[in-house]
Amino acid sequence: MKYEELEERMDQNAVHVRYNVEIEGPAIKPEDDDDVVNIIPTEEPFKSIALAVLYEDRDASLKNVQKALNDGLSPIEIINNGLMKGMDAVNVLYTKGFYFLPDLMLAGDGMMEGVKECEKVLGHKSETKGTAVSFVAEGDPHDIGKNLVVMFLRAGGYEAIDMGRDVPTTEVVKAVKEYKPILLTGTALMTTTMTVFPKVVAALQKEGLEVPAIGCGGGAVRKDFVESFPMSVYGVEAYHAPRLADAIVKDHKNWKDIRKEYSTIVGEFVSEYS
Repeated sequence: MKYEELEERMDQNAVHVRYNVEIEGPAIKPEDDDDVVNIIPTEEPFKSIALAVLYEDRDASLKNVQKALNDGLSPIEIINNGLMKGMDAVNVLYTKGFYFLPDLMLAGDGMMEGVKECEKVLGHKSETKGTAVSFVAEGDPHDIGKNLVVMFLRAGGYEAIDMGRDVPTTEVVKAVKEYKPILLTGTALMTTTMTVFPKVVAALQKEGLEVPAIGCGGGAVRKDFVESFPMSVYGVEAYHAPRLADAIVKDHKNWKDIRKEYSTIVGEFVSEYS
């Protein structure tokens, strides 16, 4: 059948109807996803807090957290059983390709607003699993990847020190001395700036500093390049960062083996999905 004939037979009115998703709702609600169902709590107010994050509603997230605090709930419980659960669900949908970068960032904003409100009541920053330092390689202005890594680490319960973009190697060394991170992450988008990573490693070694793992990633970065210098692992996706951090926290003494194991897992991931 020719295109002209097909076009004549088509109901043009039906073709141009645009459904109002805001009114009719999505075909499958985010909280009804098979994997999300097991994450979102059923008990209130934690369910409402988690759903506010899942729906990227910063105002609702803050309002629900404030109400829960006024009702006498523990700030730590609110963070762990509400805000973090919502972000865990967001991460699942992002990993599956149902949520995209804007969803991730908006949900992250909602979660962090709630965390800040809880910290006001605590009088200090909430307890974290450990500290990570994230930077963009010197000479590189591209920071979207680094921003995602920082957000995933914070959502995973880590204190993520965001050093920004175009960070001099000397500043990275100073940060490692100051914060003693369990994980250092570096991103680079250009082939000219990814060469900074081995320089960072060399500068750390010169100062006698070791980090359990240095996660290196970005558009121009290759696995074989990253694995050619010590302490480093190749980062395929930003959401892998807290997984690596969790492995280090679980068995900090054997971090060299952890790095080797993680590298093997990443290699299998690349082979399967490339």
